[in-house]
Amino acid sequence: MPAARGRYEPVMETVRQIVLVRRPQGVPQPDDFALAEAPMPQPGDGEILVKMRVGSVDPAIRGFLDDRPSYLPPVALGAPIAGMSLGEVVASNNPDYTAGTLVRAFATWSDHYVIGADALGLEVVSPQPGTDLHHYMGALGPVGLTAWVGLFAVGEAKPGETVLVSAAAGATGSTVGQIAKARGCKVVGLVGSAQKAEVIRDLGFDAAIDYRATPDIAAEIAKAAPEGIDVYFDNVGGETLEAVLPLMRLHGRVPVCGMVGQYNDADHPHGVTTLWQLVVNRIKMQGFITYDYPEVLERAQRELDGWVADGRLKPLANVRDGFEKLPEAFIDLMSGRTIGKTIVRI
Repeated sequence: MPAARGRYEPVMETVRQIVLVRRPQGVPQPDDFALAEAPMPQPGDGEILVKMRVGSVDPAIRGFLDDRPSYLPPVALGAPIAGMSLGEVVASNNPDYTAGTLVRAFATWSDHYVIGADALGLEVVSPQPGTDLHHYMGALGPVGLTAWVGLFAVGEAKPGETVLVSAAAGATGSTVGQIAKARGCKVVGLVGSAQKAEVIRDLGFDAAIDYRATPDIAAEIAKAAPEGIDVYFDNVGGETLEAVLPLMRLHGRVPVCGMVGQYNDADHPHGVTTLWQLVVNRIKMQGFITYDYPEVLERAQRELDGWVADGRLKPLANVRDGFEKLPEAFIDLMSGRTIGKTIVRI
């Protein structure tokens, strides 16, 4: 396919796509997806054609597969799955994104796709020498930016405070814990296995709690953080949120990144009975989307790059190879079988 800086001349080829053929019931299954072909998309005025290099596999995608309102429209049956992607511009009708430029944006699970300058999260990626490209979809990409925005812009974490992180061995949680430590916080992580507990201890967490191994998660958290919790970075919601709220300190903050504990059963959400604690301790609880905070992203990227360079942030990635591995990787993620950021290299 020719690369061009100016007007793109169409080439009749096909693209591979991962499409939704059945809405999942509970944990997604292989038969919910299919590998399909479609005509090569052609960029229009101001648009670019991008070849996927790295596909991001995120829990939030599960919400787009149900036919219900979310912060983005649901994926239609027969349409490619929506998700973050990092790719190379192979043809351009936009002088700001010339052929050969690496970009990341919210796109689709297609090995080639067309986006405009208004695409959600569209950014130019400039990899640092010696850093694997896939990390720019993880700790040095949307995952790291989400962790930074949630912890510092929303959660307002300060040196000396105690930070609790759920899903702490996951992509965002493992990053949150490390950057909180880099800022001088005490960090407690909640995980779902002894193996994951060992992983986050090795990353420098002050305490790791395997919630599956304890009948009283609140008691274990209180033991690990007797001073109380200043910031609870919530990735799971549900029963865990219910247990944590009474342990928050006065003027505590709860940045709500996700509620993965309910994604596979959105029709039966857990009713949190401890919300009165928001009033008792004047707690701020706020959901957020990373790209609602464009004014801090440059600083966030600079600090993330610096922490990786000096070794205080160790990117944790679960990497697969091959476009067709996207559904398998997503199913493993939603089944709780992964550690770190789940990524597929194309």
